[in-house]
Amino acid sequence: MALWIQAQQLQGDALHQMQALYGQHFPIEVRHYLAQWIETQPWDAIDVEKQQEDFKAKRLLESLIQELQRRAEHQMGEDGFLLKIKLGHYATQLKNTYEACPMELVRCIKHILYTEQRLVQEASNVSSPGGGATDATPQKYQQINQMFEELRALTQETESDLRKLQHSQEYFIIQYQESLRIQAQLSSLSSLAPAERVQRETSLQSRKATLEAWITREANTLQKYRQDLAEKHQRTLALLRKQQTVIVDDELIQWKRRQQLAGNGGPSEGSLDVLQSWCEKLADMVWQNRQQLRRVDHLTQQLPIPGPTEELLKELNATITDIISALVTSTFIIEKQPPQVLKTQTKFATTVRLLVGGKLNVHMNPPQVKATIINEQQAKALLKNESTRNDSSGEILNNNCVMEYHQTTGTLSAHFRNMSLKRIKRSDRRGAESVTEEKFTVLFESQFSVGGNELMFHVKTLSLPVVVIVHGSQDNNATATVLWDNAFSEPGRVPFVVPDKVSWPQLCEALNMKYKSEVQSERGLTEENLVFLAQKAFSSSSNNPEDYRSMTMTWSQFNRESLPGRNFTFWQWFDGVIELMKKHLKAHWNDGAILGFLNKQQAQDMLLSKPNGTFLLRFSDSEIGGITIAWVAENPNKAGERMVWNLMPFTTKDFSIRSLADRISDLNHLLFLYPSQPKDEVFSRYCTPPNSKAVGDGYVKPEIKQVVKVEFASSNPEQSPGNPTFMDSSPTITQPGSFTIYPT
Repeated sequence: MALWIQAQQLQGDALHQMQALYGQHFPIEVRHYLAQWIETQPWDAIDVEKQQEDFKAKRLLESLIQELQRRAEHQMGEDGFLLKIKLGHYATQLKNTYEACPMELVRCIKHILYTEQRLVQEASNVSSPGGGATDATPQKYQQINQMFEELRALTQETESDLRKLQHSQEYFIIQYQESLRIQAQLSSLSSLAPAERVQRETSLQSRKATLEAWITREANTLQKYRQDLAEKHQRTLALLRKQQTVIVDDELIQWKRRQQLAGNGGPSEGSLDVLQSWCEKLADMVWQNRQQLRRVDHLTQQLPIPGPTEELLKELNATITDIISALVTSTFIIEKQPPQVLKTQTKFATTVRLLVGGKLNVHMNPPQVKATIINEQQAKALLKNESTRNDSSGEILNNNCVMEYHQTTGTLSAHFRNMSLKRIKRSDRRGAESVTEEKFTVLFESQFSVGGNELMFHVKTLSLPVVVIVHGSQDNNATATVLWDNAFSEPGRVPFVVPDKVSWPQLCEALNMKYKSEVQSERGLTEENLVFLAQKAFSSSSNNPEDYRSMTMTWSQFNRESLPGRNFTFWQWFDGVIELMKKHLKAHWNDGAILGFLNKQQAQDMLLSKPNGTFLLRFSDSEIGGITIAWVAENPNKAGERMVWNLMPFTTKDFSIRSLADRISDLNHLLFLYPSQPKDEVFSRYCTPPNSKAVGDGYVKPEIKQVVKVEFASSNPEQSPGNPTFMDSSPTITQPGSFTIYPT
């Protein structure tokens, strides 16, 4: 069912939330009449933070206006006349609004569609009896919304009680003033005649006694009202703290953790819209209760009545200030992290957002955000509240940005679009630590006031750890540092402490996540692949996965110590495989054509049980980012004997000259991809089409083709010793590459 049809069936608060999405910036009538068109456009394909994608946004704006104009032209008859005028007006209105900033239209519609989808999903979960029980997320959302309802009811109750207290106190003051007036009258009776004085005095004394008794009772009643109201506020504040813990300490921290894992290739952290709506509701409740407490303070100062309520009010005011302070500072977050491998003199972008900025009207005086790069020690000092003012570990260009309020989405954020790290100042390294193990972080700071300068906030937030490099050759090792930190850091850690060793299953999960993300494949690492990696990591020959489940791997084993007999680390070898796959062999991996994670002996055992000409593809043990073809064939030097041959590994450089599919097609002795697929069925669709134009401009066009030469002592007397035997036929004009065959 179309989203708009479902959205129209929303009820109550959900319907009001949906209606609030529309206005002058995007009329609800446009959504209604262009519902199907809007829902089929590629809004999500546009990154609103990339200026270079403005042309896509402009194209969508033009298409939207054209669609409105087309719909207007097709309106016929008396009933269609007004609609024709209205749609034409909307086309002009949207053009005038977004022509100078088409990306804002994309941002607006993405927000509308996402919010509608969320509201429909939430309504569906509530209406479906079994939905909430089986899915923890809707159940959690329901609990949070129920808590908001409880807080709203409590806040309304204290508001009602506060008005009652105010009215009672106002009447009390009037009566108290009346008692003072009676006292003044009694004092002035001395000027009257004795008989009249006695009569008036008796009457006034009676009224005074009655009034004083009432004032005494009413003072006690007012004190009780104040005490009851303070206790209700105490309960409300306790619930506000509890709700804040759920939203800020649980949900927001989980979002940040998902954001961190997304840096390793995990699923996207998701939109902040739901979290922002919760934080805004929370801010609204907190602010209402703060205003109530201020009014209670005013009433208390207006009519001081000694009692225990005074101390409780001081405590409540301190608590509410603490709650709002924690809410504001914890919702100043990094929506889009800077690159975690940060190269100097290279442009990068990042986005900082204040989730409660719109609700607290911070945008009325837009604050400025400053970015500074600091090292690990400076980050530790910052979290200990030790002064680090003006401390930095480098210079970032374009590091100041004013926060912008986007009315269509209600977000207040600062978009740093053209930052660049000009220089970095490194600290003294410890022990065997290399420059690619040193972690920095980008500190974002801002200062602003809320409530008409009632409260001033200095907010700070730290980015995920970044490793600074000055050359592309350092990227490999820097990525290892980031991967380890993202995967194994714990919430609330001291910057940037990570365990020195982790269990093998934990590392497997991180490697699989990274591999699937980089290769952009749902085909991850199998248990057999992970056993191969364990054998390589631990120099083991066991094929049993259970033997590795209790083993641990240290950081040194991961990317500091070279593998036995090699000049590279475990991570460097694995990262080489990733680079090769994502640049040249992604499609073949997704097809299942590459087994990859096999050693020579495994390949030999598998191939010797298959017919001659059967081959497989495995990653090289000896060369980073290399892949080799192993195949079974007759031993040319010994009749009746079969053997497995391994072609010298191909690397990225080789595949930039000629693709894997073309190379396999060139080698006529390769017949079947293991276990038994004809090679053309697997690789032919990836081969380069033959060039039909053989001659042009008087030149003969050369063709590059894979050729494999094998030299052996032949029993054929007509063939002189030492002459090469070609295991495939070559074209007339070739540029053969020099490749070596390694027999096993």
